[in-house]
Amino acid sequence: MSSVCFYFHVHQPHRIKKYRHFNIGQDSDYFNYKGNQGPDNEFIIQKVSEKCYLPTNAVLLELLNKYPEFRVSFSITGVILEQFEQYSPETLESFQKLVDTGRVEILSETYYHSLAFLYSKEEFWRQVMMHRKKIEEIFGVTPTVFRNTELIYSNEVAQEVEKMGYKGILSEGADHILGWRSPNFVYRPKGTKKIGLLLKNYKLSDDIAFRFSARWWEEYPLTAEKFAHWVNQTNGNGNVVNLFMDYETFGEHQWADTGIFDFLRALPEHVLAHPDNDFVTPSEAIERYEPMAELDFPFYVSWADVERDLTAWLGNPMQHDAIRKLYSMEKLVLGSKNKELIEDWRRLTTSDHFYYMCTKWFADGDVHAYFSPYESPYDAFRYYMNVLKDLEVRVLSPYA
Repeated sequence: MSSVCFYFHVHQPHRIKKYRHFNIGQDSDYFNYKGNQGPDNEFIIQKVSEKCYLPTNAVLLELLNKYPEFRVSFSITGVILEQFEQYSPETLESFQKLVDTGRVEILSETYYHSLAFLYSKEEFWRQVMMHRKKIEEIFGVTPTVFRNTELIYSNEVAQEVEKMGYKGILSEGADHILGWRSPNFVYRPKGTKKIGLLLKNYKLSDDIAFRFSARWWEEYPLTAEKFAHWVNQTNGNGNVVNLFMDYETFGEHQWADTGIFDFLRALPEHVLAHPDNDFVTPSEAIERYEPMAELDFPFYVSWADVERDLTAWLGNPMQHDAIRKLYSMEKLVLGSKNKELIEDWRRLTTSDHFYYMCTKWFADGDVHAYFSPYESPYDAFRYYMNVLKDLEVRVLSPYA
């Protein structure tokens, strides 16, 4: 039997403006701006909502109404939920309608999509609890499965998440960890007792997320019938096909004119045509299937770039300098009890800021440049460090 587990990640950061040296001590409005200071966060939310979130949610609701067996899951960061509330409440309502069907699972993660686990376990716990509370307030559900920022995972992450009471966790199906093993089973993380581990089938996931419209690809064009055939091939050789991807795949990264929405609309019919196939949420997969084996992840992996490691965010001295400076301010900022300072600091923990500073070249570099709102990674570093300097001035000021 092959169960398809669809998981989509929904996130947009509070991007900082082009904050120059002369702004320090004069301007503490780092994120809310319009005009020539950089990307307009409101505009981006509305644009992506119109291209991706609203039309894709409409397709999913149609499929959920048509196929009782259909299931999907999301992780939605706290920072994008805030922006939906502020800039696009109709988008938030469309997600609520999906959850109200009872067949859409919301996963837990860090509120600010941060790298806090790597630098501050205390802040990691705080952000996870903040996110859980936000999900309960907006959707009326309590998440039971966890995904860390960018699927950053190790034995230590799983052990900590089990302490938090979660019954499942997601990770990348990294070849250098799996070896001969298949990602199409539930596993048990090393050093844990109860928590289940689901691994991304990166080949099939990336066939949709990255290669769908690639005319150079030998499998182009990708049809729902062809993809369902690939899923069918796991029958007898796996239990669950985990298709994990950014939600912006639909309509934003793969534009509507590529046929991506037609593909999504047709996929359940072709998957369910095989009598041994169905769809599951992550929690359902973990409840249904016993762990195949214990898996040892002694080092961190992620779902980013070809290396599947942390170098997308921590691969050069600029990134290390920026994040060390950020977390060196944690106790001082939190100790201030100033809500605006704390909120600004936490928005600066979002991993995207460090992603924009990446200096990789070739294919991965092109991806980083595509997502960055800045002219270069050096500009991203300069603006970010200027903001940190202003934040430091504010927290040390008796009038902060």
